[in-house]
Amino acid sequence: KPALRRLSHYLLTHYQKGTRPVQDWRTTTNVAIDLMVYAILGVDEKNQVLTTYIWYRQHWTDEFLRWDPERFDNLTQISLPMESIWVPDILINEFVDVGKSPHVPYVYVDHHGEVQNLKPIQVMTACSLDIYNFPFDVQNCSLTFTSWLHHIRDLNLSLWRQPELVKFDRSIFMNQGEWELLYILSHFQEFSVKSSDSYAEMKFYVVIRRRPLFYTVSLLLPSIFLMVMDIVGFYLPPNSGERVSFKITLLLGYSVFLIIVSDTLPATAVGTPLIGIYFVVCMALLVISLTETILIVRLVHKQDLQPHVPNWVKHLLLERATILLCIRDRKKFSQSRTQSSDISRQVENNDSTAKLNHCSCEDPRECEVAGGVRSTPALASQVEGSLLMHGVLREITAIRQFLEKREEFRGVAHEWLQVGYVLDVLLFRAYLVAVLAYSITLGTLWSVWRDA
Repeated sequence: KPALRRLSHYLLTHYQKGTRPVQDWRTTTNVAIDLMVYAILGVDEKNQVLTTYIWYRQHWTDEFLRWDPERFDNLTQISLPMESIWVPDILINEFVDVGKSPHVPYVYVDHHGEVQNLKPIQVMTACSLDIYNFPFDVQNCSLTFTSWLHHIRDLNLSLWRQPELVKFDRSIFMNQGEWELLYILSHFQEFSVKSSDSYAEMKFYVVIRRRPLFYTVSLLLPSIFLMVMDIVGFYLPPNSGERVSFKITLLLGYSVFLIIVSDTLPATAVGTPLIGIYFVVCMALLVISLTETILIVRLVHKQDLQPHVPNWVKHLLLERATILLCIRDRKKFSQSRTQSSDISRQVENNDSTAKLNHCSCEDPRECEVAGGVRSTPALASQVEGSLLMHGVLREITAIRQFLEKREEFRGVAHEWLQVGYVLDVLLFRAYLVAVLAYSITLGTLWSVWRDA
């Protein structure tokens, strides 16, 4: 017979796979395990599940699978069916699904009884995923290997390679996806339940980081562009209605943008990513900007029944605020405030002159006393002329009052326009400071998380 068949028959004829393969039951079976990550298949934030594809290796000593190589044509290693020998019941505690792992039916055994079991596993494990830092998040998921039945006196675990070699081993990792592997930490510990027998555990912490470029381009940049356009919209004249329609269009565009990107953001029942809060705050800033625009347009809108600007408003906005805001043409505001008083004095002078003229020509008998005795025909013609002049003066006075009233309305509207302009500059700069502070805070946080 060939040496392989003779050796296989020699090893498995009287082999009993139902018992632990030790001569003395007090002997502990030591299983050395190793782990290499091949790919990150998926991260389900909603269900808190991590799907990875790993290369898992383990070896142990089977005292009943030993032979003398000289008796079998110097054969030192043989592959045997896994179903025919004892295999340790080592499982992953975080398993939530069997997955689609390929079946490897054989193990390698050498003449000293060392059994090597190498197999690829698709691991679907539960993991506490923290998405607050999305899209600059780093996830730390553990894979805990332990015996489900044997306590530490029967089956102990150890690490096949040195922890430093396991930590930075990316030799087989396919790193072209959304996630990149940072490192793998290993840790051994004993685990007991309610003061019962202890079990050996070997924990592997798989630390992965998301690549943020796609989300930066598709989520952050469009939002930043819309906010920049909102700031640019403040340079539209406050007394025109175009600014209101422009701001409403931006708000509607941002709402449509949020509807489109809602499926891209990760969703969990325990928390909200910071980028979601960022979008909500940006929407709130757009609403505040629209509200400010509506108030300014309402303030500077020309109305015939608008009252005069109160003196305390003039003092605060047209004197103090212009100095604070460093408005260059603030002299125009000081000149405009005196226009209304000049107009009122001019109106009083015109009224006094009109009254004098009107009184001098209103009563013809007084004119006759002042000018001496005149003839009767001349008196009749003078009475008719005075009546005609009286009618002309009354019409001129009505026209003058209308023009003065319109000029007064224009002066009031101009005063409110100046107040609205200064208030608009003040609110715009406060809004700009708030947006810049918010942007710097978020940029600093995301930079720290990205470089951590």
